[in-house]
Amino acid sequence: MSLRSVILASACWCFCVTSLAGQVPGDGPTNEKAQKTFKEATTFEQKNDIQWALEGFKKADKQDGGHCLACQKKMIKYGIEMQDWKTAETAAGELIGEAQGAKNIALAHYQLGAVLLAQARDKHKDELFNRAHEEMTKALGTYANFPDAIYDDGQALAQLKQDDAAKARFEQFVKMRSENDPNRQRALRFISQPELARARMAPPFAVTTTDGLRISLDDLAGKVVLLDFWATWCAPCREALPHMREIAKKFHGQPLVVLSVSLDDDEQKWKDFIAKNEMSWLQCRDGGFTGTLSKMFGVSAIPHTFTIDADGVLQDERIGDASIEGKLKKLVGRARDMQSSQKAGQ
Repeated sequence: MSLRSVILASACWCFCVTSLAGQVPGDGPTNEKAQKTFKEATTFEQKNDIQWALEGFKKADKQDGGHCLACQKKMIKYGIEMQDWKTAETAAGELIGEAQGAKNIALAHYQLGAVLLAQARDKHKDELFNRAHEEMTKALGTYANFPDAIYDDGQALAQLKQDDAAKARFEQFVKMRSENDPNRQRALRFISQPELARARMAPPFAVTTTDGLRISLDDLAGKVVLLDFWATWCAPCREALPHMREIAKKFHGQPLVVLSVSLDDDEQKWKDFIAKNEMSWLQCRDGGFTGTLSKMFGVSAIPHTFTIDADGVLQDERIGDASIEGKLKKLVGRARDMQSSQKAGQ
């Protein structure tokens, strides 16, 4: 997945996780042909053949007369992922038409708003940001206690440069979330720096490292973060290890954090490898390509690195053992300047 696609995914990540996490019993198609097509589409989905899965869910929904809620949810999810905006919008519109009860109606409007927000980020059109804001407003007008809609509405308003209204939404969201929620930490940053909500921000995440430290991306604000996806079973990753060790050593004591994310499923083997190879920088395990962080960043090949600047903005993405020291040096220098300015202002 490209850096651009990662940014789009981050815009609707919370939406995809909370709203489309799974099929609710009774949501599937009732038509016999549609049921068969839906099953075939699910098989493609399990094989990670998303294009064919999406086509299958579209066909099943059509065979079911546009009443297959499970199909529509999948069409929205994979429509966003494949940037098939027409399919995603159509499915969200069908959901609105089928929704009953305040919560479901609010959720349906939110889903359309999330589609429009992702599409707006892709096409850079204020008209789409306005439509996203309108759908979030409808969702909240139907069901006010809806944190995700509040957060995404804040993002839409920030993109429209309505900073006061955006701040109000983020402040509202902060009051509704616990302190360890990565999105709450991100919202706090948007309140103080609303321009960041308009930037290509890396997805907010939190991990637990090998030493039991729980850290989030926003805990590392003010520092450059180098995310390194790898695995012990990956030969190119093992070959790149001396280079990663050299980077960690070279920038030690500077405002840069190296966080290696292992895709190993064998925890003990991973820990033994880290100890044997003296990988003293931050380490965590995601458990495979279907892990939370891997899916969040669209990782499908390793080694795979992402460079995030001191503001949390995605600056670089590389597959393979690439020369990135020049980029890191520049970003670290900027981070040092930011720290100096902050100290001078205190």
